[in-house]
Amino acid sequence: MSKTVISHLLQRLKETGITDIFGVPGDYAFPVNDAICNDPELNWIGCCNELNASFAADGYARIKGCSALCTTYGVGELNALGGIAGAYAEHLPIFHIVDMPKHSILEGNNIMHHTLGNGEFDLFHKMVQPVVCASSILTPENSVSEIERLINAALTQKKPVYIGIPADFALMEIGCSKPHPITKQTSDAETLATVIQVIIDKIDNALSPVAVVGTLIGRYDLRSETQQIIEKAGLPFTSMFMGKGTLSESHPNFIGVYCGDLLAEDVCKIVEDSDLVISFGTIRSDINTGAFTIKINPIGEINIHPDHVHVGRATYENVLIQDVITALGKKIKSREIKEKHQIQGLGNPQGAATAEITPESLYPRIEKFFRTGDIIMAETGTASMGLITAKLPNETTFYNQTLWGSIGWATPAAFGAAVAAPDRRVILVTGEGAHQLTVQEISQFGRFGLKPVILCLNNDGYLIERMLCKDPYIYYNDLAQWNYSKLPDAFGMTDWFTTKVVNNQQLDEALDIAANADSGSYIEIVTDKMAASEMALALNRIVLKGKGWKK
Repeated sequence: MSKTVISHLLQRLKETGITDIFGVPGDYAFPVNDAICNDPELNWIGCCNELNASFAADGYARIKGCSALCTTYGVGELNALGGIAGAYAEHLPIFHIVDMPKHSILEGNNIMHHTLGNGEFDLFHKMVQPVVCASSILTPENSVSEIERLINAALTQKKPVYIGIPADFALMEIGCSKPHPITKQTSDAETLATVIQVIIDKIDNALSPVAVVGTLIGRYDLRSETQQIIEKAGLPFTSMFMGKGTLSESHPNFIGVYCGDLLAEDVCKIVEDSDLVISFGTIRSDINTGAFTIKINPIGEINIHPDHVHVGRATYENVLIQDVITALGKKIKSREIKEKHQIQGLGNPQGAATAEITPESLYPRIEKFFRTGDIIMAETGTASMGLITAKLPNETTFYNQTLWGSIGWATPAAFGAAVAAPDRRVILVTGEGAHQLTVQEISQFGRFGLKPVILCLNNDGYLIERMLCKDPYIYYNDLAQWNYSKLPDAFGMTDWFTTKVVNNQQLDEALDIAANADSGSYIEIVTDKMAASEMALALNRIVLKGKGWKK
């Protein structure tokens, strides 16, 4: 059977491990939409809008390593652009399939719908260039080679790629059965050997080395290899906010999350008193570094990046992170950890049974609700900040969009994660302000028979904005008041457990029911307007002191 452009693309995506494609249909996209729906090995995952679809693809890629998104030309692809930019910032490979008008139309000068009406059909392809690592418009002649190039770029650089397909080309037979050879990036062998020996010597001579495990270890699927190094070398390890949960927080070598001056003074002291910090794939953004309050002496740091390594002030180029970690695991010397650190977590919940819900009563209860194997999607802002020092059970993963920080990300991202791992419990923790941006995507959980636990924190407005702006009560931080606990019913999930809680006893009872429910659960949790977590309060103090977040 002859292969068409779209059938070949879908086959190659399946071979990367993708079984589900998120998107919103459109008339230019019908040939591609039809091909996806008619493929027995693929599932079309229709979303409420393209931005939600891009966030869902983001969540799916965090679990499965890559994902695919399909949108129509112009209006569809631009709606998804915010999510694609977030995936670029946070190192997530998404194959963005954009279904274009027929080639004859692209070559003409007609005014078509979904365009700017100026006859220019390459504008949107140009717009996306800053937020993808590679792009192409497929033709029958170039599709085999270009698809290989795009797949290689996405999986190597851990970034989105743009795949444009004119509607008539999608169903044409491919013109070449063999791709052109792709030059894949490799480590320079001599530099790799040198830097490995330098790292080993540094660790051997250090009195108090400590490891910082970053989110890129998860993106490059190097968790087990990095853990092996930590165990073999007897290294205590920490993570920053963005990398929370990358390695098990139940591991005996884990010392807690490092957030600079903001939180956990004991962890801060261990890291900053160390004579050698080995950073594995960290990203030094503002929130990830506790508003730039971390104090790691660059002279005493080894920083392993995707394609280079810093050792003190020296830089070793052309060495790939997977090669560095693999070689290091084989050659590093064994030694016992000197002192194990006891992780306290958030402690026991505070407050009387009939008292209103406060951060001190809320977040410890959520921590105790977590169980082995959970996927936790925590929204940007105070919803995730309250859980930064929570101790996660073994094999529990925690995700937040620390760098891009688009409010509304977590709701559809949780849906994407649930599609990727339907056998695991997904817990969405979101503030009601962010929830309002993308809330309609909870309907998809019901549509696809998924059973998440959704904790919607209703604090009557944008709490993180109240923490960071001059006047916390200014009108732009207020929201329309919704009956959040009734949303699942309105969206068709009439069998879900739903409730609204206003005190600690009600919260305890609701969490007990949710823990054993054979359905999705939605708990609206009402707190005071200014009930902020410790991290949010610490950021507030920085703002009040006029320091800002500048380095």
